[in-house]
Amino acid sequence: MDRIKEKLAKQKADLDVANEKIEELESKIKEYEAEQTKKEGEISSLTSKNTQLEADVEKLEGRLTELKKEADAGANLGVTSDNLQRKVTVLEEEAETTEKQLKETIEKLRLTDVKAEHFERKVQSVEAERDSWEKKYEEEVEKYKKAKSELDELASSLENL
Repeated sequence: MDRIKEKLAKQKADLDVANEKIEELESKIKEYEAEQTKKEGEISSLTSKNTQLEADVEKLEGRLTELKKEADAGANLGVTSDNLQRKVTVLEEEAETTEKQLKETIEKLRLTDVKAEHFERKVQSVEAERDSWEKKYEEEVEKYKKAKSELDELASSLENL
């Protein structure tokens, strides 16, 4: 009976070891599956990127062909280049003339602003002088009314005498 118990204990220990080993292996399987999923995603991404790059290469090859044709045609267009250069020169001269006119206009505008400020100050000065004269006029009118009133009183008192 002891032998059976020993055998059972040994089998139980072996079973525990086997279960631990199974758990370790299942854990490793999960890690490998996660890594595989990650790698599959990377592969998918790289495949997509590769497809895009191949399409870009095709476009660039087509563009290169077009540019070669244009370069060949451009060799024949040397005269056109000279014409364009002359047009550029004319446009640059026009731009310089326009810039000069703009500077002159800005200077005239600045001078006009200075004159406007001068006249504005002069108007303010004249308005202040006008206000002063109006005040003096009102004071003189008051003096006149007062003197007339006194004169009328004096004339009336002389008549009563």
